[in-house]
Amino acid sequence: MSMDDHAARALSPWLEQDGPSQDVILSSRARLARNVTGMHFPDRMSEAEQAALVERVGGAVGKLGADWDYFPISAVAPVDLQVLMEKHLVSPQFLQGELQRAVAIRRDEGTALMVNEEDHVRIQAFAPGLNVEAALNTALEVDDGLERELDWEVDSRRGYLTACPTNLGTGLRISVMAHLPGLVLSESIGHLLQALAQAGVAVRGIYGEGTQALGELFQISNQVTLGEDEQALAEGVAQVAQQVVEQERQARKQLAAEQMGRIQDRVWRAKGILENARLLSADEAIAQISALRLGVEMGLLKSPSYATLSALQVVALPGFLDRTAAQDLSREGRFQLRASLIRERLMREDG
Repeated sequence: MSMDDHAARALSPWLEQDGPSQDVILSSRARLARNVTGMHFPDRMSEAEQAALVERVGGAVGKLGADWDYFPISAVAPVDLQVLMEKHLVSPQFLQGELQRAVAIRRDEGTALMVNEEDHVRIQAFAPGLNVEAALNTALEVDDGLERELDWEVDSRRGYLTACPTNLGTGLRISVMAHLPGLVLSESIGHLLQALAQAGVAVRGIYGEGTQALGELFQISNQVTLGEDEQALAEGVAQVAQQVVEQERQARKQLAAEQMGRIQDRVWRAKGILENARLLSADEAIAQISALRLGVEMGLLKSPSYATLSALQVVALPGFLDRTAAQDLSREGRFQLRASLIRERLMREDG
């Protein structure tokens, strides 16, 4: 597949699958940080080292199978990189780097690699719903495949060596993407976030560290990577996520008992806006998509599907819009195209 194939579609194929507790947990992710023996960390690499690493990792990815695509960033348009970030296939930090870099993407987009981000290689694997074990197993499988071709930097006491000390040990970050409108609307989210912080769990915005919790979506992950093995870390995040699921469901149940009129108005108002608006800002679109998702999660609406809701989340974003239009749109141009594309997708599903 070409980069055009990946950047042109709003919905990653792996998101078409259903997953456990998907009414609260949209997806699970496992991310492994790895560095190649005998090479400087990315922030100290010469241009020759950067180029050599991109070539070496490309050779290793070629051995993973025919369903992988590998793209040196010099051959990728900036707008396509923006779309990859909006789809969570690369990080915001990856877009800002000036190093020679590359990205590898499995064709279902359920697994991706970043080369020369903070570390030499960042492996990401995704699974729908609350299924951290599946995400971890996939990431470890890819890790094993790469390690047959690349020697990772490992210390007998400190584990995998990483550019940032917070990733030492396993180099593993397990995270889940949680939709928590019940806790937000009931004004209980602050207590939950405080409790999670005290328990050593990180809560970030939709695109990770330093980003906002748009659309009542929160990324919940482990903070400690050293001192426990991968399975223990994954089980810990899964247990925390299950507690969040129970609290969110309880909050929704309480809202349904005490404020059903308010919930129904929010859901149906969002449906009306998204199906009829001719101008939509990104913030408004994301807020209304969140409300529509709540309607599906609470059984007030039979559609759209979770897959369509995930696609709408990408359709609402600037990179995807500019790429669809094949130009840098004006502010109003984005508002118009955003509203049009969302209407079309909702009508297609209703039809």
